Amino acid sequence: MQPAPVTKYRPFPPVALPDRQWPNRTHTRAPIWCSVDLRDGNQALAQPMSVEEKLEFFELLVKVGFKEIEVGFPSASQIEFDFTRRLIDEGRIPEGVSIQVLCQCREDLITRTLEAVRGARSVIFHLYNSTSPAQRKYVFGLERPAIRKIATDAVALLKRDAPALAKAGTDIRLEYSPESFTSTELDFALEVCEAVTDVWQPTVEDKIILNLPATVEYATPNVHADQIEWMCRNLTRRDRTIVSLHTHNDRGTGVAATELALLAGADRVEGTLCGNGERTGNLDIVTVALNLYTHGIHPGLDLSDINAIRDVYERCTRLEVPPRQPYAGELVFTAFSGSHQDAIKKSLSQQKSGSPWDVLYIPVDPADVGRSYKAIIRINSQSGKGGVAYVLEHDFGMTLPKLMHKEIGRIVNDLADAKGTELTPAEIHAAFEADYLNRTSPVCLQHFKTAERDSTVHCDARVSVDGKVHALTGSGNGPIDAFVKALAGTPLPKFDVVSYSEHSLGRGAEARAVSYIQIKTERGRALFGAGIDTNIELASIKAIVSALNRALAKR
Repeated sequence: MQPAPVTKYRPFPPVALPDRQWPNRTHTRAPIWCSVDLRDGNQALAQPMSVEEKLEFFELLVKVGFKEIEVGFPSASQIEFDFTRRLIDEGRIPEGVSIQVLCQCREDLITRTLEAVRGARSVIFHLYNSTSPAQRKYVFGLERPAIRKIATDAVALLKRDAPALAKAGTDIRLEYSPESFTSTELDFALEVCEAVTDVWQPTVEDKIILNLPATVEYATPNVHADQIEWMCRNLTRRDRTIVSLHTHNDRGTGVAATELALLAGADRVEGTLCGNGERTGNLDIVTVALNLYTHGIHPGLDLSDINAIRDVYERCTRLEVPPRQPYAGELVFTAFSGSHQDAIKKSLSQQKSGSPWDVLYIPVDPADVGRSYKAIIRINSQSGKGGVAYVLEHDFGMTLPKLMHKEIGRIVNDLADAKGTELTPAEIHAAFEADYLNRTSPVCLQHFKTAERDSTVHCDARVSVDGKVHALTGSGNGPIDAFVKALAGTPLPKFDVVSYSEHSLGRGAEARAVSYIQIKTERGRALFGAGIDTNIELASIKAIVSALNRALAKR
């Protein structure tokens, strides 16, 4: 990096728009969506998709609900041409879906592209030429009038040839892009777009699409919104124009730039499903669509099985969706932080069916995109007691008393620290069993039986302590009280029962009971024990033995 002061780079100039309106607007509807996965996304792949992979991806896009799909650059290669023809010749384009084809403003390429789309019902013919000062200077060596003429000549040629296709049943709509719009002087971008519109002569029923691409993202999203609002205000035939966006992500703000530009008046959005594109990528349509959804606006796309969408995307592109990518990433509905886990657990438990979604840290119901609550909370060394309790309850049906959460949380965190990795639900459950359910020393319960006489419970029990067997009897106001008093005849330390809770595991005659008992020793130490048995009475006695063994192990 250059040391301060930085003279190598210049700030992007702002737009003179003191009465800008977009900051006071809110989103009220979804835009027109156009997927460019098969063209812009595909050209950015180290290994472009095969024809069969493109066909699979095209079918996915149709299933998701895209009505406009850019299928390729037919004049650029024979593979692109053949793919377009295959879609048409094999009748793979459903009624109501328009295919879009990209073409530079050159006569030979326009002619070739028209051959590629012949026979399709609805085609968006996407013409473009570069308009920015740098492109004019370094690439073309042309001044403004010559650049404008390239665009108008190409549109005139298309206008001349389109009626012949229309007679054969192919409806041609024009999309024009002043490439590098955001780095083009606004007055010149408007001049070219107006000139193109003059030639095409759109109507209210058959509008022109003016695509204003952020081919490279140079400015902050607010500047992009200003540029779009300025264009929307100054287009003389705004009512006959669909203003389209095509943002890239060089500054990491492609989504924000798109959302603000929609507020600024844009009607249409081009992008890719998960943001694949040149350099840092295209706009991520999934993110913008589901952002709208979380504000109560249906995006008009079916993203209810995000896992299936991600599977096709990853298989066809050979890219991986980052685990933290919004909505589609593997970990986006996952909490490792203990405080987050506890908040999620509490708010989930109070979420009522049919009421507005109001779960902490999770802006969209995972079920709405085909994800499972089971994946929300996962455990590592940074996790807290709430997350561990959540896993035990939702994966294994064990509703631990709140005071017990801290104990089991510490046990599981120590295990995660030792392993140095995330723990699976099975490992968490195994840790619980090992510490609470499977201890048989120094105290082992061999026999327990009760009888009730005169409103008093009498118990007979047999326990071994450090291998020595003790036959015990005791009486009390219940089985737990009777057993605790019976233990007074052993060398075990004295203790009091502080709390007790129980619930069933499963349903029906074979259901088991689980008991949780907290004891407090003479030294003031409080620990929980747990016991499981088909007999609820025996489950509570096992919980006392569990708590004793845990207390003795920690001496």
